[in-house]
Amino acid sequence: MNNKDAIPEKQTTSSEIILYQTEDGKSKIEVRLEDEAVWLSQKMLAELFQVTVPTINEHIRNIFKKVELNENSVIRKFRITASDNKNYMTNFYNLDVIMSVGYRVRSHRGTQFRQWATERLREYLVKGFVLDDERLKEGRNFGGDYFDELLERIRDIRASEKRFYQKIRDIYKLAIDYDPKAGETQAFFKIVQNKLHWAITGKNGCRQIFQSDWNYRDSV
Repeated sequence: MNNKDAIPEKQTTSSEIILYQTEDGKSKIEVRLEDEAVWLSQKMLAELFQVTVPTINEHIRNIFKKVELNENSVIRKFRITASDNKNYMTNFYNLDVIMSVGYRVRSHRGTQFRQWATERLREYLVKGFVLDDERLKEGRNFGGDYFDELLERIRDIRASEKRFYQKIRDIYKLAIDYDPKAGETQAFFKIVQNKLHWAITGKNGCRQIFQSDWNYRDSV
């Protein structure tokens, strides 16, 4: 590697981890999603393509030797915790490397992974997030404060909606005939709030209340 120091280092806290299972069900791999890209370590690549880590390492060295890809743009260092509970800086490789290795070892599995990764990335770009439903249901491999952090992020989004709604109220108050008790004023704010709910959740206020009540009944 010509310039190791140029490889970006990222902490794991801001990454999304989603589970990929091969079509034959023989392998399950925790894929890192960061900056609208998927990342795998050499160990994960070996698991994906059912070969040894030295084999993966050799293919990657040949890819860079032939200058098929730019090292510094397709590698990222992540700090991970190993089985000995120690932190190590580990190289992760993006989809370009994954596919290049796949063509050399098991192209069918590489194609499957590309299709899966493309779908996950598309979901991330449209929704702004990706949730691994099965992994969440099983509750595996999460830190003790994972769900608290997830809830905090949701609260922050909701707070942004509240601030936006407040700005609309402030603008409306500038009207010379503004009367907070007037029926027209109250109706206006109900309509605006309903439209905000629809824009954010795809449901109006009544639908949200009904859904929340239904979910509560299912849980008791």
